[in-house]
Amino acid sequence: MQNVLNKNLMLLNLAAVMIFMVFSSLTTDMTGRWEKLGEKRVDRAMDHDRIVIGRVEGTFTKLKLIVRHSAINMHKMVVHYGNGEDQEIEIRQDIPKGGESRVIDLSGKRRVIQSVDFWYDTKGLLNDKAIVELWGRH
Repeated sequence: MQNVLNKNLMLLNLAAVMIFMVFSSLTTDMTGRWEKLGEKRVDRAMDHDRIVIGRVEGTFTKLKLIVRHSAINMHKMVVHYGNGEDQEIEIRQDIPKGGESRVIDLSGKRRVIQSVDFWYDTKGLLNDKAIVELWGRH
């Protein structure tokens, strides 16, 4: 009888470990995904825009920018967190049409982003208007 109980307990522990391993791999995949937070169509010359994000999208540890239709020169961005803190990030990067910025590590632990301000100027032709997409990683 004791032998049967020990085997059942071993099987139960093995099943618990397997369920934990499956759940751990799923949460790792979910926390490592990139999510589009918003986009702005940018005008010619020097400009400033804001993308409002809010609490619905969750917390993030990294950001990146993807540029479509025309090249831009990204000067800086300011991340406004839900707790009232701001983080100014110097970008100083020419981002070509179809290109993306470096991955930007956010300071602190995962935090809710309320909005992000951008300062940039465009590089394309007169009729080319770039679209700047903001992506966040959980």
